[in-house]
This record gives sequence, structure tokens and C-alpha cells, in this order.
Amino acid sequence: MATGYTVATRAKDGDRNDICQVLDGALADGQLSGFEHRERVAQATRATTLGELRALVADLQVTSSPVRLPDLRERRRLPSGTGVRIAMAVVLVLFGVAVGWGLYGNTPSPLNFTSDPGARSDGIPARVLTAPRQLHSLGGLTGLFEQMRQKFGDTTGYELTVYPDYASLDRPDPADDRRTLSYTYRGGWQNPTVEPRRGDGEAVDLSGIDPKQIIAVLRGAPETLGIAPADVTNTYLVIEPDDDPTAAPGSLRVTVNVSSDFGSGSIKVDGDGGDPLIRYPG
Repeated sequence: MATGYTVATRAKDGDRNDICQVLDGALADGQLSGFEHRERVAQATRATTLGELRALVADLQVTSSPVRLPDLRERRRLPSGTGVRIAMAVVLVLFGVAVGWGLYGNTPSPLNFTSDPGARSDGIPARVLTAPRQLHSLGGLTGLFEQMRQKFGDTTGYELTVYPDYASLDRPDPADDRRTLSYTYRGGWQNPTVEPRRGDGEAVDLSGIDPKQIIAVLRGAPETLGIAPADVTNTYLVIEPDDDPTAAPGSLRVTVNVSSDFGSGSIKVDGDGGDPLIRYPG
């Protein structure tokens, strides 16, 4: 290996060959495994400076090696601690760049200054979706019927059961009149389950009620049934075709059901909230 040079001096083929001989000797006397020997030889053949070559044998015992490895002069060092301070400053600068890019950047990386087309303002305002969730209210019940129109194009069905925050709907299966499609509503209509059709009644327009009157009956149901409001555990209403054979076609019957730990009762009214039939807890 050449002498009188620094670690930054460019290496010659002869220098690379010298290091490979040292590595061969280290393999022979057990200092290196076969894998380590192959790795270091490969690095030696690619080394460009004497410092890179010397680093490959720095941890080996080379006193018996036929190749003489002279000491290399180190490059001029910065004052003590300067390198650490510079490295820390560089890290802090890069960290600041990364944080700033993460918060405000609109490019693929912190060092890419090509504007991302997807980050440009497009002028489209936010669209807030407001599906009804509190269904035992005038707005919730009318909103539920509107959700039916948007989903199905109409408000027909065999039965609609409305709980405080979700609902279930039975509709005809257009592919087979012997089956019923049962939907659940929770902020939107979920995919239906298919069930055999019960009874032979026709589907009717379930929105043909007076929502204001039905909500009024619903809110007064505990008092009507003699159930203390604090004791109520569940309340729901069912909208379905009127089963009175003398009723006009398409007439509806609404049942308000109230449950408590001390008994349950119900109130049946027509679509306008009249003609009540009360079943007291017993």
C-alpha cells in the first residue's frame, strides 16, 4: 500500500490487492468467517480511497501479514466539539424542514418543490350530510320518510317500526312477490335481508300520516298509559296498514308501544292520531 498519504488519498489497484491479501490471511487464521471475508473483499475492490481500504482491516491482527500497512495521516480535524455541533445544527434544520412540510407542505417530499396539483384550491365548498338520528321528533320522522324517498323513490311498504335512533322497514321484493326485503336504518338504509312474506296484505304509502299528531301521541303515551316517565325503558311506534276490513284502502294504523319494568302498554290510533284504542299495562 502506498505510504505518506492521508485517508482521503485515492487508492490504486495495487493498494486494493494488498488489502485483499491481508483479508485472505485473516480468513486463513480464523479472524474472519467466509461470509465476512467475501463481504470485505467485495468492498475492497470497490474502495476509492486509502481510508476506505484501511477501515476494512482496522479490527484485524496484521502483525504477521506479509503486507506492510503504514499509518495514514488523518485529515485536518475541526476543533473539538465543532463537528458534533455542526451535525446537530444540520439535524435540527432538517427536522424543522420536515415538521414544516408535514404541517403545511403540499409536495411529495420536503425537498421536492414542485407543487402538488391535488393541494391547489378548487373552490368546492364542504358538503355536510345531515341524516336524521333522533327519530322520535317531528323533524326526525319527516326526515326518515325523506330518506325513504331518496333511497327507494317512494315511501311504500308493509310495515315501518321507528325506535328513538333507528328504524326497520319491510318492503316488497320486486323480484319475487313471495318475499319481503327488510331494511334497517341507522343514519342511512343498510343492505336488506330477505325473508318470506308474512300475510297477504298489500304495500301502502307509509308516509300517509300526520307526523305532528303522531309525535304528540307518542310524547304523551307514558302519561296516557299511567307509566311514570322515569320508569320507561323502551318506546317505539309501528306504522302499518289498517287491518279493519271496513277501513278505506290505503288506511294506516299507528301503534305506540311503551315498556317499563312494571308492565307494558300500547296506544293504537289512525294516521291522523284519532280513534284511539288503549291497552293499559296489566
